[in-house]
Order: sequence, then C-alpha cells, then structure tokens
Amino acid sequence: MPVSTFAAPAATPLVSLAPVAWMLLFGAVLALAPLAWVAWRSRGRAPVRRLQALTVLTLFLTFDLVLFGAFTRLTDSGLGCPDWPGCYGKASPVGARTHIAAAQQALPSGPVTHGKAWIEMIHRYLATAVGGLIIVLTVASWGLWRRAHLAGVQRDDAMLPIHPWWPTATLLWVCLQGAFGALTVTMKLFPAIVTLHLAGGLVLLVLLCVQAVRHTLAARGAAPAPLAAGLRRGLWAVAALVALQVLLGGWVSTNYAVLACTDFPACQGSWWPSMDFAQGFALWRPLGLQADGSTIPFAALTAIHYTHRLMAYVVLLALALLAWRLRAAPALCPQARWLAGLALLQLLTGLSNVVLGWPLFGAVLHTGGAAALALVLTWALAASRSVRVAPAAAPFHEPLPERSARNADSKVVQIRNISA
Repeated sequence: MPVSTFAAPAATPLVSLAPVAWMLLFGAVLALAPLAWVAWRSRGRAPVRRLQALTVLTLFLTFDLVLFGAFTRLTDSGLGCPDWPGCYGKASPVGARTHIAAAQQALPSGPVTHGKAWIEMIHRYLATAVGGLIIVLTVASWGLWRRAHLAGVQRDDAMLPIHPWWPTATLLWVCLQGAFGALTVTMKLFPAIVTLHLAGGLVLLVLLCVQAVRHTLAARGAAPAPLAAGLRRGLWAVAALVALQVLLGGWVSTNYAVLACTDFPACQGSWWPSMDFAQGFALWRPLGLQADGSTIPFAALTAIHYTHRLMAYVVLLALALLAWRLRAAPALCPQARWLAGLALLQLLTGLSNVVLGWPLFGAVLHTGGAAALALVLTWALAASRSVRVAPAAAPFHEPLPERSARNADSKVVQIRNISA
C-alpha cells in the first residue's frame, strides 16, 4: 500500500507553526517545577550557588532527554506526528486523534499510532522545557556577570567560575538542535539528519557538563587538578575516539543495521563478511535507499555494523588503558572507576543488542552508556589542567673547601662545649 495512504489530509503542511505558542506554554509549565525546586533548595545561598544548582539540574534533565530521544527512535515513534512542531497542526495528540485514527486505520503497521504520537510529542515537550531552563541559565549568568563587574570582581574570582558565553553558546546550540529535530520529522528520518541530531544531543551534554564542573569546583573552593601533560593528551585522544564511535553507533542505529550481524564474535559466520563500504557510508541518502532511489544492499548494512564493532575493540582497549593510567591522579580516581564501569556496560549492552535481537531496554541503555562516557570524559577534562612534570632534582653537593670549613667550625664548637 502506498505510504501516502496513511498521511493526514492533503491540506496539512509538513511544518505547522500554529501550535508553537501552545508548545512554548507546555514547555514553560514543565520548566517551572525544576526551577521552583532549585529556588527552594538554594534559598539563602549565594547567587553562584543557585546558578550551580540550576546548571547541574539542567544537565541531569538533558541526559534524561537524550535517553527519551533514544527511546523515541527505538520504538519507531519519530514520525508518530508527521508534522512539526505540533501533531497534525494541533498542540497535542488529543486534538489530532481523528487524524491519527485515520492514519492508523489506513496503515496499521505504519509509523503513526496513538501511542507513538504521544511518545513523540512528550519528547518535544521535554525538549522545550530543557530549552526554557537553558534560557533561564543564560539570563542568570549574564545577570551575575553584570553585577560582578559593577562590583569590580574579576573573571578569575570564585564568583565567576565560567564566562556567560558558555550558557549563551549552549542556548544557541539547543536552538540548532530544535532545527535538527524539525528536519528529522520533515525529512522522514533521513539517516544523516537523525545521526547529527543524536550527536548534537551529546554536544549539548558536553557544554552543560563543563559549566556544571566549573561551578562545582568554585562552590567547593577547589581548583582543577594538575595532570601530567602526556596523560591529559591521552584523555583528549580517548575522547576523540569515543566521539567517533558514537557517530558510528548513531549511523548503525539510524540505518537499522544492528541486526546485520546476529552472531559474535564473527559476523554471518565469517571473520570478514561480504561488505559494501561505498554504499554503507554514502552519507546523503534517504532511509533504506541509495542515492538513485534503489534499495540499499544488505552488504552495505553489514559494512555499517561491522565497522562499528571493529572500532569498539579499539575504544574499549583505550578506555581500559586510560582508566588504569588515571589511577596515578588521585583527584581523578572517581572518573577512572566510572570509565571502567561504563566500558564494561557498553560491552555487555552491545553484545545484548546482537545476540538477543536488539532488545529495547538494552538498546536504550547502550545509548545512555555512550552519553555517560561523553560526560565522564568531559568531567575529567574540565576538572583537570595540564602540567609539565619537572625532572627529578640532582642531589646537592657542596664544594669540598666549603664543606671542610663548615665541618672544622662544627668541631671547634663541639670542643668548646665539652671544655665548658
């Protein structure tokens, strides 16, 4: 049956701006609860402490949003409402229930159902709420910055642990994320757009994590821990490897290539199965299709999956080595333990996706583990600073004449004491 049979009435535009005001209202209402909680918990505290609490809470809720975004994608709910930002031009699936019912009746196995519509819209409501919190965070940061400068406080004081351009950049980034969210829907789950949307969510986490760590250090009166320059470069290198692996994992998920290999450690009974890398990594193409409109070959899906698996071996080894080396820095021992634990979690959940047929819980947890790895690596980088390790000092030897004279004087003093 043609896909057009499940679409809404022909007059429904792909992008409807009518429910924008309602979406913003829903987001504002959802954001009020965490804002009230921060205000109550931080009452009587200094403004910088309130800003710290708001940043940490926004980071926590953004992490939850990333997990719910993975749940939305993995339950095939990304097109539960095939327009944006509302649902068939309405602010919620309640107003669109007639259109949803018609689409579900026309194509029962299609992407539009009442349950999927609610999952998709809840994801949008939560994203709007997080955007509202970041707006408040940005305004509060600039307000604190202005008051500090009027009072003559310098940037490096504990009152100003981070420049307000950080939350400003975060606000701009979350707006860009919203645009990618719209394109995800209007371009019908275009793999490159969905992968960039996932990567953008992790960048948002990184931006918020840097701010949360710096605020927390300032609240404790602590400075970034010194870390040997070579080890810190290794930390950056592992972070780059994890970022690449996250992009590869997103490409696997958005192309639905997880089940291209259902055995382990081999794939399709071979250590090097038939693979089409050119088609697998052709970035700009519709979901399940090649650039010319023909169906993507199975060998291309195998190439996507197996590349991610081979890269996983490298990343796991790098994480294990980094966790072992970080034990030498006492201030970063918590990050070392987290990295070791998360590497093990990623190994187990990745295996479960292959041998258990891509279970929903394991798949969401695998995405959450990747996001947590990005956070812990950012935490380690933001909580440390590079220092050069000075060479061991050579033992000090006095010149022989000076040492002999000092010994002679000492003996004279001893003789006089004895004589006395």
